[in-house]
Amino acid sequence: MAPAEGSIRDMLAANIKRARTDRGISLSELSRLSKIGKATLSQLESGTGNPTIETVFSLSRALELPISELLDQRTAETFTVVRAADVEVLSGEGVDLRPLRRIETDDALFEIYDQQVREGSRQESLGHVGVEHTVVQDGVLLVGVGDEEVRLGPGDYVGFDASTPHSYTAVEGPVRSVLFLQHRAGEPRRDFSPH
Repeated sequence: MAPAEGSIRDMLAANIKRARTDRGISLSELSRLSKIGKATLSQLESGTGNPTIETVFSLSRALELPISELLDQRTAETFTVVRAADVEVLSGEGVDLRPLRRIETDDALFEIYDQQVREGSRQESLGHVGVEHTVVQDGVLLVGVGDEEVRLGPGDYVGFDASTPHSYTAVEGPVRSVLFLQHRAGEPRRDFSPH
């Protein structure tokens, strides 16, 4: 598969504007829902801002959209190869994510990411739509979900409702893992239309 056209910044700009317009909400309302400053949102929507993981997750939560609907609109192919060098990294406080694949079926939407948690770093999320699945490939990862914490090593798996606040912490060296987000078809989304 050829790399996606445009940068994450360009795709995010177009997709934020489309999602906001489709819902009939103002930039001010999106700012309130996402807890992202209006000026920052304006920059992101114009393609001049620098998106972070935290920003994308906040927008996903506020718009109740899968992250991939904000970052890409790839179409399914029968044979797909994604080269690491061809995928733009989306960075946050402690994590670097590379979106690898979006898979749609009649019943669900799946998003696959290469996730790297930097050594000694912690990445927090207030939550977003979907069910989150993580498989650790290398390193030791501390995963906090609500009031629970679990320590994972290579080959270990955790799954949870991603709308719950959660965190990832690399406790022994950097951590490399596969992040898999699952969304049910017709998952309820907030209705932004006036009542």
